[in-house]
Amino acid sequence: MSNKVKIGISIGDVNGIGLEVILKTLAESKILDYCTPIVYGHTKVASFHRKALHLSDFMFNVIPNAEAAVAHKANMINCWEEDVKIELGEANEIGGKYAFISLQKATDDLVRGAIDALVTAPINKNNIQSEDFKFPGHTEYLQERSGSNDVLMFLISDLLRVGVVTGHIPVTEVAKSITKEKIVKKLQLINESLKKDFWIEKPKIAVLGLNPHASDNGLLGDEEATVIAPAIQEAFDKGIICFGPYPADGFFGNGTYKQFDAVLAMYHDQGLIPFKTIAFETGVNYTAGLKFVRTSPDHGTGYGIAGKNQADPTSFMEALFAAIHIVNNKREQESLLRNQLRTGGKIVETAGDIKDDAN
Repeated sequence: MSNKVKIGISIGDVNGIGLEVILKTLAESKILDYCTPIVYGHTKVASFHRKALHLSDFMFNVIPNAEAAVAHKANMINCWEEDVKIELGEANEIGGKYAFISLQKATDDLVRGAIDALVTAPINKNNIQSEDFKFPGHTEYLQERSGSNDVLMFLISDLLRVGVVTGHIPVTEVAKSITKEKIVKKLQLINESLKKDFWIEKPKIAVLGLNPHASDNGLLGDEEATVIAPAIQEAFDKGIICFGPYPADGFFGNGTYKQFDAVLAMYHDQGLIPFKTIAFETGVNYTAGLKFVRTSPDHGTGYGIAGKNQADPTSFMEALFAAIHIVNNKREQESLLRNQLRTGGKIVETAGDIKDDAN
């Protein structure tokens, strides 16, 4: 079992539903058959949430470091010594402080290879801000820690996959932030992720327009003609099977998205509103382009239901399984690459054949 995937878990805001969905997920014993989870937090904080959920039979196995993790146990590393005052449902500095400590220590282990992937519980993007964390969210922080030139916010589910060109920026800055080069790069990231992380041999990608009705042939703007269409053509010439720009308003409502393996939206809400409408309970946020694997549930801190035993753990559980699946796919890809000369096969095609057989 030494090859079992080690999944690090950051607890998010201690006053939100992060620990609730973590506890509910890890209380399902079947999870431990697929991975060795390591939660970065503190047992006293976990016990506070555990008592609120009446999970009297669940206990963490406390370990000093990731190397000491025990298979078939829900492991926890105590990341601080002091007592923490928990105020469920409150957005305060305490929630942000310990969310960052958890994230930082988990990322430290991720960067040095002590864990195979990271699943992040929700943070409050406001109260986590400090001298050490000056980022719009998890994605940008992890990009810096990874040293990656570019990353993709990639929302995934069994029903739909959506990437975005621009992420956590004001709507007033969206149009000027969209360039042909940026669109092409995001299409490359989606295409590479679909092939390597999800074993889709020849992915088809839809690209949405920016303006209403994809500009109505220039009546409502010119970005489709001057920026988006040329980017699609350049990406297509590079071997990426992509089409568009499609009017965003009808694309999801009429089911056109079902014809594609992924969709590239121009900005955050254009992609995330339909994604969460279609796959809210099962959606996962995957950060493609990092040098490591990171996933998260597609919901927030849930202050309004914190401590009320009402949080649905499905999205967090899906995020955990997505991380396991992607790590195993990457491992298999690496194995195929090592054996390429011996087998004489084409790596991507072989991976696709294995995926088809598994289905």
